[in-house]
Amino acid sequence: MLPIQRILCPLDFSEISSLSLEYAQSFAKHYSAELLALHALEPMEVAYPDDEFVEAWSEARSRRTAEAKARLQALVEAHPSRAPSLEMMVREGRPSDAILAEAERHAADLIVMGTHGRRGMDRWLLGSVTEKVLRKARCPVLVVRKPAHPFISAQPAEDPVRLERLLVCSDFSEPSLRALEHAISLAMEFDAELRILHVVEEIPGSKEVQEFTEEIQNKLTEPIPAETREWLRLKAIVRIGRPYQEIIQLALESETDLIIMGVQGRNALDLAVFGSTTHRVIQLGPCPVLAVRVP
Repeated sequence: MLPIQRILCPLDFSEISSLSLEYAQSFAKHYSAELLALHALEPMEVAYPDDEFVEAWSEARSRRTAEAKARLQALVEAHPSRAPSLEMMVREGRPSDAILAEAERHAADLIVMGTHGRRGMDRWLLGSVTEKVLRKARCPVLVVRKPAHPFISAQPAEDPVRLERLLVCSDFSEPSLRALEHAISLAMEFDAELRILHVVEEIPGSKEVQEFTEEIQNKLTEPIPAETREWLRLKAIVRIGRPYQEIIQLALESETDLIIMGVQGRNALDLAVFGSTTHRVIQLGPCPVLAVRVP
């Protein structure tokens, strides 16, 4: 089992952040992890710094913080915690900076957050807060978006989050091997089916399709210990095409509940790298994505 001891869940009181809280609580329950619920308040602008306004500004700031704490409390109470321990925090600062700072301060093992930030998003743009956290967080980030099919049960349950079908993407790099470790751990925790996908843009001319496919399928499962394979419902898949398109297509076809992907390098999810496979899958995919970075 992976050592997930502390999970940070930033909340902006949106519908998506409610979904991310459900996911964070479920992971905290399965991994017996501490859950940290965070709301970040943008700093108040001081238009009139004269002394006569200081007291009024201070009162307004205190009132604003108290209101945020009350809303955070209400949101958490509306989603009864299944985590062994829960801490609620309100911090003042730019949301992305506050999230990254608290993740560092608490040595978070996982960040669970929604994709749209405070200003909403369309299908082509990630929220600026999510962008920055993905680019700079040292730990894995689970990005939750409104899924193509329900992954939260509407019926009361001890754990309403259903992870029945997982998809992990492999290009045989170190980050993808790290992602595979997380995927195996999740599959065993949630008793989920695990598909390992490798996408090639073309098959080498000297090889037959079946020969090449079998060779890659064997390579995909090689890192998994034999005793672990006995516990897994495992399937290795090879597809030909553009990686992000094939990943999304398979996720749609199989009604995948979670995609797990490795992230390479500090700038792999930088806005300038729009062609990043991980970036596009997060933007356009049908379900939440766990982006795993090599420490």
